[in-house]
Amino acid sequence: MSDNDKKQKVLILLGSPRKKGNSAALAREIAEGATSGGAEVESLFIQEMDIKACQACWTCQKSDSKGCAIKDDMQDIFPKLIEADAWVITTPVHWFNMSTQTKLWLDRCFALAKYGKDPFKKKIGIAITYGDTDPFTSGAINAIRSFQDSFKYVGAKIAGIVYGSALEKGEIEKNETVLKAARKLGEKLSRGV
Repeated sequence: MSDNDKKQKVLILLGSPRKKGNSAALAREIAEGATSGGAEVESLFIQEMDIKACQACWTCQKSDSKGCAIKDDMQDIFPKLIEADAWVITTPVHWFNMSTQTKLWLDRCFALAKYGKDPFKKKIGIAITYGDTDPFTSGAINAIRSFQDSFKYVGAKIAGIVYGSALEKGEIEKNETVLKAARKLGEKLSRGV
């Protein structure tokens, strides 16, 4: 069975402090698109998880290392990241970049190589919401660039990026174009593309 024939596992990381915020609405559309395409979807709400900041101890990079030295919920997330065929990272823009919750998770992925072979050989979907009329002045472009640089460095492929303006809670749900793009991204990830 080829990668394109097997049922894809999509892991969605909700990086907003609001469980039902605008980026969560995009995540929901991506999940529906992936599910309709036959993928198995799991979502993790980072805000409710115990994810500590990387301590730059380098334990995870030593040759005899068994992984990250910090004992928190990332120990449960690492295997899910390895097992998934695709990751979807959703985040609002906070202070001109991704949310703190998302950045904590992303920094801790530094240890991921100790948990499996080719741990970043994934398809990545990204969904970003921001409270300005422009992705440049809002800082969304900074978040996009951070993801692009990070995933290029580790050899992961970004399958698509969806972003849209929404300041008030629920506002993104009025943007049919962005919702449709989010659903299409989920469908794409369900095909392993």
